[in-house]
Amino acid sequence: MTIRTFAAAAAASIALTAPATAQETFEMTSAFGKNLPILGTAAVGFTEKLNSITEDVEFEHFDPGELVPALEALDAVSNGSVDAAYTTAGYWQGKIPAASLFAAVPFGPEAGEFLGWMMYDDGTELFQRMYDEAGYNVHVIPCGIIAPETSGWFKNEINSVSDLEGLNMRFFGLGAEVMQRLGVSTSLLAGGDIFPALERGAIDATEFSMPRIDARLGFYNIAKYNYFPGWHQPATLFELLINKDRWEDLDEISQNQIAIACMANITDNYAEGEATNFAAMQDNVENNGVTIKQWSPEMLEAFETAWDEVAAELASEDEYFAEVWADLQEFRAGYKVWNNNIYLPRPRN
Repeated sequence: MTIRTFAAAAAASIALTAPATAQETFEMTSAFGKNLPILGTAAVGFTEKLNSITEDVEFEHFDPGELVPALEALDAVSNGSVDAAYTTAGYWQGKIPAASLFAAVPFGPEAGEFLGWMMYDDGTELFQRMYDEAGYNVHVIPCGIIAPETSGWFKNEINSVSDLEGLNMRFFGLGAEVMQRLGVSTSLLAGGDIFPALERGAIDATEFSMPRIDARLGFYNIAKYNYFPGWHQPATLFELLINKDRWEDLDEISQNQIAIACMANITDNYAEGEATNFAAMQDNVENNGVTIKQWSPEMLEAFETAWDEVAAELASEDEYFAEVWADLQEFRAGYKVWNNNIYLPRPRN
């Protein structure tokens, strides 16, 4: 069943009364702490939405590290030591080269276009196939999305590619491959590990997420230059992973209720991000000594050129990456007909 058909089926299933059965409890680890705005609150929000519409399934939320570390969730769900995880496929890039194409694509689709590909084109089917063919015993459901992130926090201004060379930087997903090509040494750290690494000098700079989220983590205390736009993550998709054996043991009504809770969560997650970040940006400037910077056209061109090289290289090295990348590019070529005609130009100032 595709994501879009879940909506109709789930709407009907919620109105039905299933025979009385023992409640199925799922322990769900989250990649993000429950108090982290937008990211962590979305994981909690999903469990609350689901638990409010079903009596047969209950999801229990656990912060990263309470069951397993954030970067070990895929293996834990697959082997059954954890029932489910709210996370992002970008964390599995080192295991599955195509994974980040289902999380965030540099210079790629924004949220509306990304959801169009996932829900009404081939995205969701390819997403599940990726895990199946890589040997992971998981069922995946898109379960959250946010608009672009900031492009990073730096201790010094970055005016040219040469200013990046030699930096140690926390970076996520496919964008990390771009930064490495431009002379940056990158590492992937979970959210809670970033500030201590900045504080002790293990990294010189970082990107993580949106201004409100980054403010909660305190990056502005050490790195005062916050760069935009988020070329590396024009949108970021989040996933619900469920152990496939547990998923297949559920009846269709319960499966549909989980899917519809995720669809509601996507809307809520996106709206929270859009509604709350401008205040964080204003506070950063007025009270935290942050300077908001825009990448120059020359820097954006350097990032995009490097990304084109990275994408071509990854497609040549991994057959499944190549298949997903070609499918996404085909959808994007069609989407341009709509995108280039329907929207008002965005002011730069």
